[in-house]
Amino acid sequence: MTGPEAADTLTAARTDDPELAVRAAELVRDAVLGDLARRVVAECGADVGLVGVPEPLPGSRPGSEGMVLRHWAGTRADLLHDVPVPAGLGLGGRALAERAPTWVPDYRAATTISHHYDAAVAAEDLYAMLTVPLMDGGTVHGVVYASLRTVVPFGDVRICAVGKLAAAATRALAGAAAWSREEPRPERPRSQVPRPTAPVPPLTRREHEVLRWAATGRTNPEIAAQLGLTCNTVTGYLKSAMHKLGVRNRTELALTAKESGLVS
Repeated sequence: MTGPEAADTLTAARTDDPELAVRAAELVRDAVLGDLARRVVAECGADVGLVGVPEPLPGSRPGSEGMVLRHWAGTRADLLHDVPVPAGLGLGGRALAERAPTWVPDYRAATTISHHYDAAVAAEDLYAMLTVPLMDGGTVHGVVYASLRTVVPFGDVRICAVGKLAAAATRALAGAAAWSREEPRPERPRSQVPRPTAPVPPLTRREHEVLRWAATGRTNPEIAAQLGLTCNTVTGYLKSAMHKLGVRNRTELALTAKESGLVS
């Protein structure tokens, strides 16, 4: 999901329910960061894309910074999945601490970083690595990694390409965070607030498959390619699922599906 797409999703999902607003913003954040990891691979020539999300780490001191690698693309194993990274450790932890892009042509031979994650990096056969923090003023929304399975210096073109993707994702994340903090508008008549109908008609197998992929932030063309369908067919399944769940747009559809247990 790009910055403009995220803004459109948030506009369509505006609600007077502050709790729902926060959940919608979180859903947009996950979609934006997941898409960022995929686009680093697809558009920047990286073999692996990772995104660390700032989170309190178990056992860390109060006020200390850290993140967890929550999104990835191109990995062959799971050793870099959901890995906690305190500020200052490894290349990504250094980017988080210094609030600046960092890169090395050969991660394993680098002398300017700690080597706490060498086993996981070696398991993925990674060498060159670039990390860029997603900065909005003094706030870090995450750190994106672009990694290659070869020893090469990072040129300005690739650094700039990753930086542009990071900037677009940061704008979307800042907008989502600001939107979720807005004061609720005057209450609309209850009849205008969408609510799932009860009982909910069962979804077909295809409707459920399409819904599951849509809930991860995939676009209709991406879902169509994944399931071997046409875009029009995917659109039809999504519209049918929206009708059955009594919602008006993709964000409400994803939220309702998760709350009802249709998707995890």
